[in-house]
Amino acid sequence: MTTTGTTTTGTTASGRSAAERRPLVVVTGVSGSGKTTVGRMLAERLGVPYADADDFHPPENIAKMSAGTPLDDADRLPWLDAIGAWLAGHAEHGGVASCSALKRCYRDRLAGCAPTAFFVHLDGSPELIDARMRARRGHFIPPALLRSQFADLQPLAADENGATVPIGGTAEDTVRRALAVLPGVGA
Repeated sequence: MTTTGTTTTGTTASGRSAAERRPLVVVTGVSGSGKTTVGRMLAERLGVPYADADDFHPPENIAKMSAGTPLDDADRLPWLDAIGAWLAGHAEHGGVASCSALKRCYRDRLAGCAPTAFFVHLDGSPELIDARMRARRGHFIPPALLRSQFADLQPLAADENGATVPIGGTAEDTVRRALAVLPGVGA
């Protein structure tokens, strides 16, 4: 487990310290890494709202991905802005959003909307994630897009506010690891 970045100090508009504020978390990773499952469980544990970035895609993006065509940056910008707006709206009271945010520029765009967001990157081998994708049913992203996702993936940098969490084991194991790296939360 790799931790990067720093935590924010100071007080909020309500007078609460940053440590008392509920966390604002973005669960990132390639498709099939468990973002939705871990994100929902993490939000429940933290007592904050949850948003799945897939719900912010316009129909054109879903059709494109369903056909096996990767999105380009132009497709992603309005989607990222919508997620960023949700994060900004939940910065004061906390929230968890799952979003692939594979590239640094995508995470920077989200952090520009919500500077206190902490990125939890779910990390696993291509083989593990491919097996998970092939086992799931009813998702619009086909396993064929996994290669393009790994090609786009830029790991969290040391100056980003976040941590990399391995996904081996159960979803509960991953949630415990994620809670352990969240600033001010711990397991």
